[in-house]
Amino acid sequence: MSASLSRPRVGVWLIGARGSVATTVVTGCAAVAAGLHPPTGMVTETPAFTGSGLPALSDLVFGGHDTLDCPLPKRAETLTAGGVLPPGVATAVTAELAAADREIRPGGPTGGDTRSQAELISAFAADIRDFVHRHQLERAVVVNVASTEPASHGPDAPLPASTLYALAALRAGCPYVNFTPSEGMHHPVAAAEAERSGLPHAGRDGKTGQTLLRAVLGPMFAQRALSVRAWSGTNLLGGGDGAALADPAAAAAKNAGKERVLADTLGTVPEGEVHIDDVPALGDWKTAWDHIAFDGFLGTRMILQTIWQGCDSALAAPLVLDLARLTARAHETGLSGPLGALGFYFKDPVGEGPSGLSEQYEELVRFGRSLGQGGGEGRGESQGQGERHGEGRGEGEGRAAGSVSGLEATGGAR
Repeated sequence: MSASLSRPRVGVWLIGARGSVATTVVTGCAAVAAGLHPPTGMVTETPAFTGSGLPALSDLVFGGHDTLDCPLPKRAETLTAGGVLPPGVATAVTAELAAADREIRPGGPTGGDTRSQAELISAFAADIRDFVHRHQLERAVVVNVASTEPASHGPDAPLPASTLYALAALRAGCPYVNFTPSEGMHHPVAAAEAERSGLPHAGRDGKTGQTLLRAVLGPMFAQRALSVRAWSGTNLLGGGDGAALADPAAAAAKNAGKERVLADTLGTVPEGEVHIDDVPALGDWKTAWDHIAFDGFLGTRMILQTIWQGCDSALAAPLVLDLARLTARAHETGLSGPLGALGFYFKDPVGEGPSGLSEQYEELVRFGRSLGQGGGEGRGESQGQGERHGEGRGEGEGRAAGSVSGLEATGGAR
């Protein structure tokens, strides 16, 4: 994306850079920056964030890692044919898509890859540093938008790919956002390294559809003193997410966040489960259905049912752009550690914060105001992290450029 030479540019390094979400992010950013479409769904483009000092959309530069080789312009054509992108927009921003595609590097580990985990981390970090250096970027934010992976098991299990990328981000001196349910920075090795690094991070699992409704409805039942007896849900989805979540272990990681929202907002865990069914014919569209059984006055039994039909990529893309801009600004102001104020965007947020969507939004707005003042009183939990680790970018970047000590300490380089 072109930008005035007088303005610093910010990198957005996407893990899963050729997937549906990433393609929609790059396409949408270019289209909005060019004035082709309004910034619908972008909270950071509302008046509440006018003075927050966020990087302009036209100043974002995209790159990333992926194991796929389908070029972004071709991927955008597929999404247009599926109704995810509006007709003509991908053609209008072909140059921006091609530029981002040239910055995508091979991910891993892939079948037959003989590199150790330590070597993979070093290679990924080198790719990110090279991206920042060549484009003379002020900073870069690494955002994981790859497919959900099964949770790792046992202390001797190999580190999951999402954690390798998270460690690479830290080593490259970059803030990190996990938009997926995958382990990423939650793995003990990465969590320890993140604390040492002094870098801001946020996640995990973007709250785009069914769980967004749960974060609104859960507090409603609690505040009206209505007793929820059971809450069941079903998701029908296709595309890459449907295929990935057909794996029961990956689906379990996804559902944990959905159920956690109910526990946090209701104060109890009602009966019922969430089921995820892969329906390839749906492509990038999904249907989410919830069935809520609750008791009213004198034990009168009642039912609420909701149906959510939408396109996950179109729901996720504006949130990814919001998070990249907010996290970059947090890094610029010297914040470090978990950014709990960004819980508005996640099913399973890091740090401390409220669970209800309304309260999360209020906290987000306060955070935006504090960013406009240079960080200040809005630091919350992040401020404590910064005080323990030397505060500011200097130490964080210095540590992150060194060895990933947690991996070496656990003997995880396999």
